Amino acid sequence: MNWTDDGIVLSARKHGETSLIVTLLTAVHGAHSGLVRGGAGKRARGIYEAGNFVTADWRARLEDHLGAYICELTSPNAAPVLGDALKLAGLSSACAVTERALPEREPMPEIFASLHALIEALEDDNWISRYVAWELDLLTQLGFGLDLTACAATGTSDNLVYVSPKSGQAVSEDAGRPYHDRMLPLPKFLKSLELQEDVRAEELVKGLELTGYFLDRHAFIHHKTGAPSARTRLVDRVKQLATISGS
Repeated sequence: MNWTDDGIVLSARKHGETSLIVTLLTAVHGAHSGLVRGGAGKRARGIYEAGNFVTADWRARLEDHLGAYICELTSPNAAPVLGDALKLAGLSSACAVTERALPEREPMPEIFASLHALIEALEDDNWISRYVAWELDLLTQLGFGLDLTACAATGTSDNLVYVSPKSGQAVSEDAGRPYHDRMLPLPKFLKSLELQEDVRAEELVKGLELTGYFLDRHAFIHHKTGAPSARTRLVDRVKQLATISGS
């Protein structure tokens, strides 16, 4: 068995003295792991940083075996953000969330395309709002999409300020007022289909908390540790940003 595919490095774990177990999100074959012999050596180490784009050749005797990768680096996306702790946290979080949320070896071309686009947009000023929108899209692709277009109780699209934690639907201020302590806040920037350039850090935190709630409920529920630590670090850094901007 063998195939060649474009991939995004999600993680690389040391295996033995010199090898790695590398997990890629591939364009055609989904989230797929393989052994990289010599991958922990100095010459190859930089290839397998989370977020890098590669071309991967996978070979195995049988389809259900772990198999072995030979990868060629096509875009070193991790290196340019090593000096930016916030962007590095975002890149690490996106890869970790993807790996934890997706089933193995199930083709997910839409998710591959959206993660690819998110990583390419890390240089944009509004990359954090793009990240939140990406997590919303990930939930949709997994079958757990939120409906933020109209009030679950009245059907109106006016004055939407809450999200129901049960249904994942938006709720207007009037309809949600009696239950406000049980509702999730709906960030203003998520009401529009167009990504805004200047979003307050406090709103970004709300966005991450909203998507995080539903990721925990649907995508991470079967994992003992819940959300990956890389996502927790990203949320903490955005909260720090909100504190600084609000002081």
